[in-house]
Amino acid sequence: MTDKPYEPLRPKKGPIGELLAPVAGFGVTFSAMFKPTVTEQYPRKKTAPPKRYHGRHQLNRYPDGLEKCIGCELCAWACPADAIYVEGGDNADLPDGAHMSPGERYGRVYQINYLRCIFCGLCIEACPTRALTMTNDYELAGPTRAGMIYEKQDLLAPLAEGMLAAPHPMVEGTTDTEYYRGEVTGPTREQVEWVRTHRPDDPTLDAAADVADGKAPPPTPRKHELRPSQDRAEATRAAATRSNVDARTETQGATGVALTPGGRA
Repeated sequence: MTDKPYEPLRPKKGPIGELLAPVAGFGVTFSAMFKPTVTEQYPRKKTAPPKRYHGRHQLNRYPDGLEKCIGCELCAWACPADAIYVEGGDNADLPDGAHMSPGERYGRVYQINYLRCIFCGLCIEACPTRALTMTNDYELAGPTRAGMIYEKQDLLAPLAEGMLAAPHPMVEGTTDTEYYRGEVTGPTREQVEWVRTHRPDDPTLDAAADVADGKAPPPTPRKHELRPSQDRAEATRAAATRSNVDARTETQGATGVALTPGGRA
């Protein structure tokens, strides 16, 4: 064993380096001072995040308009923050063979409390039907606690052009397996006629009929998107409108209106 003194692997600085060492950390700061400033003009100009960004959740639909959620509650069990509340319902309870989703059950109540959600994505991994995914919508702030609890209607994917609004029967001759395999590509004539009989004023009938007759291409699923860019006046009016709606909801909850388990009236 030798008594050789310790020698650091990092090269030793010279006299000038030792002199400038106390201010060397400000090098990035000084270099940035002479570069042009880039300011995001949010909310008047929106910038979309990367495609894999974990934003607001979405409950997806099949191409014929039925919902993918089957109310299994696996997402709620997987959530580490206990932010999801689900109540399942039976399609057999709907009249005349109607379905909200393929198979036996559907999500009757679906709520996500964004005051608790940590956007980890574990609920996405737990979903057996790919009903729950995440969008790039990051505009989730709100002035009230009640407004941060999103209901099923807030999370459902928008109906794409050619989809038929549920409830309605499944595609004739199919089971939920054909839906899971992606073999259902759009509404059929039988589904259109069923809705025409039970809901003749449904606004999705004409577009769905064109798809069923081969006059239009199959529908393409849609995602919730960022709100369009606004000038200062439009952004101010939109914020005021949302504040008034959330304030009314908060007032109704405080005055004894019956609320759902998540807090919504």
